[in-house]
Amino acid sequence: MDAAYALGWTVVRKMPERAARAAFTALADRAWQRHGSGVRQLERNLCRVLGKDAVDDEVRVLSRKVLRSYLRYWLEVFRLPEYDRDRIVGRMRVTGHEKIFANLDSGRGVILALPHMGNYEQAGAWLVYQGHPFTTVAERLKPESLFDRFVAFRESLGMEVLAHRGASAYGRLAQRLRAGRPVCLVVDRDLTDSGIDVEFFGATARMPAVSAALAIQTGAALIPVTLWYEGEYWAARVHDEIPVPDGGARQEKIAAMTQQLAGVFEEGIAAHPEDWHMLQKVWVDDLPEERRNGRNGRDGRSGAEGTAR
Repeated sequence: MDAAYALGWTVVRKMPERAARAAFTALADRAWQRHGSGVRQLERNLCRVLGKDAVDDEVRVLSRKVLRSYLRYWLEVFRLPEYDRDRIVGRMRVTGHEKIFANLDSGRGVILALPHMGNYEQAGAWLVYQGHPFTTVAERLKPESLFDRFVAFRESLGMEVLAHRGASAYGRLAQRLRAGRPVCLVVDRDLTDSGIDVEFFGATARMPAVSAALAIQTGAALIPVTLWYEGEYWAARVHDEIPVPDGGARQEKIAAMTQQLAGVFEEGIAAHPEDWHMLQKVWVDDLPEERRNGRNGRDGRSGAEGTAR
């Protein structure tokens, strides 16, 4: 596994771009045709998004588009260190970014909460080029050398990367936010069994509580961002801040804010389903029995999902 990624960051990043894109499109189509477990889960997820009871031709066509978008993400991950500032900034179409900069300029921390959409690595590089290096969290991968490669890649783009280690990572994220810095978290899939059950496309899904918990604890602005592709361009929408509710206990506030975040993600995914790269289980009904009945709704300190796929 590690050798394959090493090949990507050495050979693929140096290939002629047209040849590389053709190769990754072919890889996507081959994976789609094989219809393995990841693609089958993707199609079950897309059925939820489209409001369908079973996979049909429309879902199959859409899943092929998602696989191509997903492999485009990986191609760009391998080639991103070769992209210069003009390309990363010049090909980014973003709306609502003033919300981010206004908070940071005032000295207030910002939590940018994203789903697995589009290319958030490139969006992160764009934010760094705007003069705002940020902190994120990466899931621990095996072998350790593979995790180290991802950390080195993201750090080369100007990100600070923390290992996904529960309370330790949470505390450091809170420190960065209190210092008025941005934190970016990908939070549409719970990895810890400490997430919040939310209504998502008409069924119960489980999402991390960490972004809401951090906003409540530090006073940072919780701002959702959704991303997609527009031809050769990268696109993003910075949504309105999700405020901390005035009343209620801490857990009630976390639940309400996480539900609101899920609603924003639902809106973005419905608009661009072909760029939601979710080949894993999100809805509670799809989880193994032991995870369905896991401890739910803790205070969010036990885990922080990051940018690792």
